[in-house]
Amino acid sequence: MQIFTQTAPLPETLKYSVLAIGNFDGMHKGHVALIQEALSFARKNNMPMGVLTFEPHPRQIFQPNESPFRITPPAVKRQKIEELGIDFLVELEFTRDLAQKSPDDFVKDILIEHIGVDHIFIGEDFHFGQNRTGSVETLRSHALNVTSIDILEDEHTQKYSASHVRSHLRRGLISEANQILGWEWEIQGHVIHGDKRGRELGYPTANVSLNDTLHPAFGVYATYVQIEGETHWHSAATNIGIRPMFETKNALVEAYLFNFNEDIYGKMLRIRPIQKLRDEARFNSLEDLVTQIEKDCQKIKTILSSPKHI
Repeated sequence: MQIFTQTAPLPETLKYSVLAIGNFDGMHKGHVALIQEALSFARKNNMPMGVLTFEPHPRQIFQPNESPFRITPPAVKRQKIEELGIDFLVELEFTRDLAQKSPDDFVKDILIEHIGVDHIFIGEDFHFGQNRTGSVETLRSHALNVTSIDILEDEHTQKYSASHVRSHLRRGLISEANQILGWEWEIQGHVIHGDKRGRELGYPTANVSLNDTLHPAFGVYATYVQIEGETHWHSAATNIGIRPMFETKNALVEAYLFNFNEDIYGKMLRIRPIQKLRDEARFNSLEDLVTQIEKDCQKIKTILSSPKHI
C-alpha cells in the first residue's frame, strides 16, 4: 500500500481510481464493508483502489479541549486499512482552511486534480466542505460516479458506528465494542519509564501512555500484551487509569506481564484488554493494595485460561 500525505498530484498509474472516503476512526464492520465493496468494484474493473481519510480527525481541530476519543490513532487506523489489501492511502491534512473550502472547490482541487478519482464510495451520511454542505449530488454534478452505501446493522438492528464503540469502551464493555469493530481493540505505545512503584511492590509493570487514544473506563483489566519483535502474546494484569493511591497526573496503561522479567523500555507494545475486572480504588495501606493485586492476578489468570480467551 502506497501512502500519500502531500498535496502533489498522485502518480499517473493511480489516476482514474476507485476511492472510498471517510474518517474511518475505528475501522468497524461498517467501514470495512464500505472499503471492501469499493475494492471488489475496482478489481472487477481493473482499476486502482484507494482510501481518502483525514488527519488529524476534524474533532481535534474544532474541539481541541475534548478528552481523547480516537479508537484508532493514525498508526493503528493505517494498519487496519492496509490489511484490506488496497493500493493506496491518502491521508489529507485536515485544517481550518480545508474545512472552509467550498464543496465544489474540494471536488475540483482534491478529488479531481490531486487524486484523479473516477468512482467514489461513501457512507450514506457523508458530507464535506464548508459547513458540511457537500453531498452525493455535489459529487455527481462534477460528472463523478458515486456509490453510497447504507450503514450496516448488527443482529440487534444497531447501526455500526464509532460513537457506539466509544460508548462501550468508556463503560469498560470490551466485548461489546469488539462486536461492532469486528476485531479486538487494542492500545499501542512505547514502553516509558514510570515511578517504579510496581517494582517496589513486587509487581513490575510496563508503562504506556494513552496519548490521543480514547480512555476506556479506568480500572483493572485482564489483557494480552505483544512486545515489538515477537509474535506471541503474554498474559497480563493491567491497570488503566491514574492510580488513586499515588495520584498520577496523566492516565497510564500499566501492564504486569506474568512470568516475565526482561528490559523492554522503548519497545512498542500492543495491549489488548479482554475483560474489565474492577474499578480503580484507593486502599488504606500498601499492604492492602498488594493483597488486592494478588487477588486480581489470580482472577485474571483464570479469565485468560478460559477456552474462549486462549
